[in-house]
Amino acid sequence: MNSKTAHNYAALAHKIKGWASELGFQETRITSTHLGLAEERLIAWLNQGLHGKMEYMAEHGQKRSRPQELIPGTLRIISARMNYLPDIDADPLQTLASPHSAYVSRYALGRDYHKLIRSRLAKLADKIRAEIGDFDSRAFVDTAPVMEKAIAAQAGHGWIGKHCIVINRDAGSYFFFGELFTNLPLPSDESSDDHCGNCIRCIDVCPTQAIIAPYQLDARRCISYLTNTLRDSIPIELRPLIGNRIFGCDDCQLVCPWNQHAATSNEPDFMPRQELDNAQLIDLFAWTEDEFLSRMAGSAIRRIGHNCWLRNIAVALGNAPTSDEVIAALQSRADHKSELVREHVAWGLAQHSI
Repeated sequence: MNSKTAHNYAALAHKIKGWASELGFQETRITSTHLGLAEERLIAWLNQGLHGKMEYMAEHGQKRSRPQELIPGTLRIISARMNYLPDIDADPLQTLASPHSAYVSRYALGRDYHKLIRSRLAKLADKIRAEIGDFDSRAFVDTAPVMEKAIAAQAGHGWIGKHCIVINRDAGSYFFFGELFTNLPLPSDESSDDHCGNCIRCIDVCPTQAIIAPYQLDARRCISYLTNTLRDSIPIELRPLIGNRIFGCDDCQLVCPWNQHAATSNEPDFMPRQELDNAQLIDLFAWTEDEFLSRMAGSAIRRIGHNCWLRNIAVALGNAPTSDEVIAALQSRADHKSELVREHVAWGLAQHSI
């Protein structure tokens, strides 16, 4: 680091938070690299096999929970929060109650957040560099062995709720995090207390009972895992419970009292694209692979590929009320080149006694 100026790190931390706000982050906080309790919980979770086929969660040894080993020299982590809930009229509960409609998790309605947040973090690092000279930094946005929720909670963004999602008293839980690992000895912010109390609404509402205990998630049953991460067949016993959720699930957040007045986003990139907030299953099922790749360009959904897209919608169509249109849509994919798609289409047709 350039030593041309004697630095007041408390003042620098204040400036960093101001710059981050100018770059579109709703809140920015700072924490140390010590994540001992989070490490214990991660090891216990992995040992129980609750991560399913997310083998990457067990890779990298202890680097996931020890930031200073992942990026040697790291002293502090700047954790930045960005709201993603679009300010739209569409009612997610109404979509869930409309079995012919397609439900897409609110975070995936717009453009993929990874590049946007990483770009903003890079600009934040540039502003710090312009102020103090060169320093070591590395930006992360949910794509590396980084325990972003544990870091965010320790930094004081909120607490990790019983559904294993960070909750902020003022903003709810619809937000993304990005991290800037630095070698700057900035002052750390205080963590916040848990305010879930006796509430278990998230546990009660989970369609697949994936929240097996307060603060404990069985990813193998989670609809977000099944529709976003899993690339194999969706377990048969869980298919009827998925309903019309074709990418992700927000049920635990929708019932959370802290989201009654959840903060919304004014980021244009997070506004719904391709009318995904008001789409019909049959229409989406008709997309060719080229259409899927084109329409989902820049979307987090594109990563699952066309076959998993059809797999998910075939399950939702199997759960939809029987009609000639639903049956015809499923039959149109009965001879699909992918065995994965054919299997789920066959299951869907069987739900309509076909």
